[in-house]
Amino acid sequence: MINDILNEADGKMAKSVDATREEFATIRAGRAHPSMFSKIMVDYYGTPTPIQQLASFTAPEARIILVQPFDMGAMSNVEKAIRDSDLGINPANDGKLLRCVFPELTEERRKEFIKLAKEKAEGGRVSVRQVRQKAKQNLEKLEKDGEAGKDDVTGAEKRLDGMTKKHTDAIDELLKNKEAELLEV
Repeated sequence: MINDILNEADGKMAKSVDATREEFATIRAGRAHPSMFSKIMVDYYGTPTPIQQLASFTAPEARIILVQPFDMGAMSNVEKAIRDSDLGINPANDGKLLRCVFPELTEERRKEFIKLAKEKAEGGRVSVRQVRQKAKQNLEKLEKDGEAGKDDVTGAEKRLDGMTKKHTDAIDELLKNKEAELLEV
């Protein structure tokens, strides 16, 4: 029973780290990449649809992404969704595809992105700590119900703390790498 609780907590903490990694991918560093569009939803015939399901993306240059909708009827909705997103770009429509040109990052914008990355990292760490708290409550409930001894629960809590540290350290490492990527000119 204790191992089930710890394994479940470890899996959820790993998912929190993965979610943080995905959040970092949406923050633009020097080079534009298609994953920056992953959070954009397009109104496709009245249904909010992820943009990746409606278009293909290519990056011919470091600061340009070409977006080609599969359904040309959705071109204006895709264009509007990109324009209204928090990417801060205005796509150029040539009738067949959308050309998204990203401006060069200024020092001020890089600092804003670092601040955003720190917020996302803290969100990931909070998520890991919430999983830890829930698992700790489950362990204490086992002890209270007499299903596990005090020594077993104490040992499990130490293992849980080790898991928590491992996952928060992973998030800190992701943040460090993202900061280095953002500061690179």
